[in-house]
Amino acid sequence: MNQKRQSKVIGIGNALVDEITLLMDPSVLQKFNLKSGSMTLVDRIQSDVIHQETKKNRKKITSGGSVSNVIGALASMGIKTGFIGAIGSDDFGSFFSQSLSSLDVDLFLKKRSESTGVAISLVTPDGERTFATHLGAAATLEAADVHPSYFDGFDIFMIEGYLVQNHELIASAAALAHQLGLKVAIDLASFNVVEENLSLLKGIVVDYVDILFANEEEARAFTDKMPIEALEEMSTMVDTVVVKVGAEGAYVQHMKERVHIPTLSNQVVDTTGAGDFFAAGFLYGVANGLELSRCGYLGALLASKVIAVSGAHLEPEMWQQLKREM
Repeated sequence: MNQKRQSKVIGIGNALVDEITLLMDPSVLQKFNLKSGSMTLVDRIQSDVIHQETKKNRKKITSGGSVSNVIGALASMGIKTGFIGAIGSDDFGSFFSQSLSSLDVDLFLKKRSESTGVAISLVTPDGERTFATHLGAAATLEAADVHPSYFDGFDIFMIEGYLVQNHELIASAAALAHQLGLKVAIDLASFNVVEENLSLLKGIVVDYVDILFANEEEARAFTDKMPIEALEEMSTMVDTVVVKVGAEGAYVQHMKERVHIPTLSNQVVDTTGAGDFFAAGFLYGVANGLELSRCGYLGALLASKVIAVSGAHLEPEMWQQLKREM
């Protein structure tokens, strides 16, 4: 995994604004038929209904989307980054764009007539988050929107598993980056997404992916096996596999080398962004040519910081402290 220079990372994903809502009553999830810990796509009407139902709860608005979070975290650590997505020509679209451009991320954003997508993140008292996501403009991104020139100067391509709503887009983007010589990484996104798109995802992973991220539930949905056995099976498909197992940490394997990465914190306020920040820390290590255990440690370190706050963002002073720890 050694590299002579710091790699540059570009990602593609759903450009969303997160509406983080702290739930005191978990029964709200059942009311809207939302599985705890999952991501469920909803239409604009249902999104508005959930918003109204929870409007008395504490809320926080941030830029969101899984890979957007990864790219923002990498940029905050000094990695040169880029992001491909689609937004609406509205206030939320401007908010999303400004959030990433303020971090010096190269943006390749298509503007659409549809409203910018909104992910309502419902956080229960145990810190678990459940997403009700209206994709809006994000869902209009097409394979033809991803131009080869976007990849110029980049070395690693991070794909959001949630993009399986458009099979042609996710397969075409993975194939293009692979053809251009980038190292391709993908996060499996959510167990229900994996279950519904298993054949497509397996094909993409086998044909194009170099680094595969999954949590325990996603790994089980992908292989029908428990974490260690799932890790072994997925390692026959790609060079590097990360399986996150919650409080038990993560298992990471590169070729024949396998390490267990323990968690670094028990303080859980909100698990939103935990997987994204683990991926960011891990990719930071890969981008700097660090050994496998160090990549995993950096993933665990970033994840421990973001679960201690509400939402998938850290304040600037927290990034400064984090850089000192690193």
